[in-house]
Amino acid sequence: MARELSASVDPGALYVVSTPIGNLGDVTARAAQILGAVDEILAEDTRTTRVLLEHLGVRTPLRALHEHNEAAQSAGVVARLQEGASIALVSDAGTPLVSDPGERLLRAVIDAGCRVVPVPGPSAVLAALAASGLPAVPFSFFGFVPRRGREREVFEAQLRDSAWTTVCFESPHRVVETLTRWRDSGMADRPVVLARELTKHFETFVRGTVAEVAAYLAEQAPRGEIVLVLGGAPVRAGPDVQDLAAQVAAWRAAGDTPRTIQQRLTTEFGVARNMAYRLAHE
Repeated sequence: MARELSASVDPGALYVVSTPIGNLGDVTARAAQILGAVDEILAEDTRTTRVLLEHLGVRTPLRALHEHNEAAQSAGVVARLQEGASIALVSDAGTPLVSDPGERLLRAVIDAGCRVVPVPGPSAVLAALAASGLPAVPFSFFGFVPRRGREREVFEAQLRDSAWTTVCFESPHRVVETLTRWRDSGMADRPVVLARELTKHFETFVRGTVAEVAAYLAEQAPRGEIVLVLGGAPVRAGPDVQDLAAQVAAWRAAGDTPRTIQQRLTTEFGVARNMAYRLAHE
């Protein structure tokens, strides 16, 4: 596969640029070149991005684009792109749009027919997953853990049922409560990795079961930015087809109707409906 080494920018393009999640040394050469070449940079927090630009010696004009002004700013950004400006979008850290603002803007840019160019790089999600030691494929990412109510209950139910590794963000002030809830809702023995302050001086990984990590954190309250990586639920082997056929024969001999047998197969053994129908009517 041919590899491009240049980082020239095209007029009318929006560049979605990943930036370091902690260690400024993680910025890619292409990201640095793009940030220095575009006409304007849209930043979630201009103060945070200015630190990076000063590190790179970049003087590109900055404009704030965050969750409170994204709707109002989007039309103007599209207009500037249509006039031929090249613009970069960055978040405070990592890859834009991943639990960060920008989705509304990107949709408007795409709908207007303007070009969107990804400039990949650091990601807290992938960094935590790669270092977790848990299966990386497949995995799910849910952003920040819901704080309360029905949304949190649905999220926890999804975690209980998922056989995939799950990655999510959590506040250090709520992580003990979150892990305690997971422990008490049937996930106490699931493996979990807490990644703290990724790529920074105090980068830390805490590994163990949900119950073990919850107990550890109760004694040593964590600080800093946290990513949780939860191992998937153990896959339970379903009943053997021959055993199911024998059970069906016993129920039929006891006088159960095919409809009753079908219902019992789905509720008592978790058999899929189509298979339960076939077994009940054979």
